[in-house]
Amino acid sequence: MTTNRKVILYIATSLDGYIAKPNDDLGFLSMVEQEGQDYGYDNFVKTVDAVIIGRKTYEKVISMGFDFPHADKDTYIITRTARPNIGSVKFYTGNLKSLVDKLKSANGKNIFCDGGAEIVNELLKDDLIDEFIISVVPILVGNGTKLFKDGRPEQKLELISVKSFDKGLTQLHYKRADK
Repeated sequence: MTTNRKVILYIATSLDGYIAKPNDDLGFLSMVEQEGQDYGYDNFVKTVDAVIIGRKTYEKVISMGFDFPHADKDTYIITRTARPNIGSVKFYTGNLKSLVDKLKSANGKNIFCDGGAEIVNELLKDDLIDEFIISVVPILVGNGTKLFKDGRPEQKLELISVKSFDKGLTQLHYKRADK
């Protein structure tokens, strides 16, 4: 039985394409914080039951003093160093494409790619991201961690929707044109 399970990148970036300033500084994201506004995040996470996230991004979230927000989902921390699993959080050292193929072939909800840039770009090299929900923060940060790196294949996208919000954030939702 085939499933229609998709890998969806849901991420915020500056207008000039950075997901973090130097030293993994995410401070610019606070400029669009607004009481009662989560930019569709809560509804989005209800559509997923698996999360793929890079080790550095995972450790950044933990270092900010938060409980890991996806502990209720099958979460795969992509890492080069084996570590014991913590409940549904698995430290995965294998081949990323093999993991995605396995997840897509299983029954379930969609798969959330929560970053970071290294994981996004590895997935793009193998054409494994089906949809992109990219929130563009109205700032040019000039330097830091680029969301999209050079050296990946061209991929044509089809626009699903555009939403703009009071604080200037614009959310773009694309799917791969061939899907």
